[in-house]
Amino acid sequence: MKIHFFILTLLLSTAASKRGAGAPQDLVRSSCVHASYPGLCLRTLSSYSGPANTPRDLAQAAVKVSLTRARKVSSYLTSAGVTGKNKKERGALSDCVEQVASSVDELGKTLGELQRLRGETFKLQMSNAETWVSAALTNEDTCVDGFEGVNGKVKSEVKKMIMNVAKVTSNALYMINRLDESRGRHQLHP
Repeated sequence: MKIHFFILTLLLSTAASKRGAGAPQDLVRSSCVHASYPGLCLRTLSSYSGPANTPRDLAQAAVKVSLTRARKVSSYLTSAGVTGKNKKERGALSDCVEQVASSVDELGKTLGELQRLRGETFKLQMSNAETWVSAALTNEDTCVDGFEGVNGKVKSEVKKMIMNVAKVTSNALYMINRLDESRGRHQLHP
């Protein structure tokens, strides 16, 4: 565990020195260090092209990363190139397509809510965002669980893609929770 923390600290300081010390990068580093997947968090949010100057910006960026990846997986799963070999595999794929579509919907609602945060409705909006992102994570887990007892290339491909989306979604939930804990002190009104 100490080695993991040391490597993460080294990764964070190396990333900072490559990008130069600045308030947005400091915010990304300090926010990602305790995320579920800190290295992934740092890579995805440090390279994010939009503004990331406040906890609200970071939460929105994290949700956008998750939403983009979920949409790509959804497109891949619905493409003609992904088919199951047998009835059980086809059923798992079909269920997974529905679960990922639901995740895309939940993440889209979350992003919209974060973009419309207001002081007087902040607690309700944050509750909605946390609920929707949690639901997206559950959908992603349910997709993977649907392949229980199925073996083969399709299962391993889908599991790999879904786990990638689940990791960035978990980080997005962390950023939303951080924003909620800050009580929106930063930039509630655009």
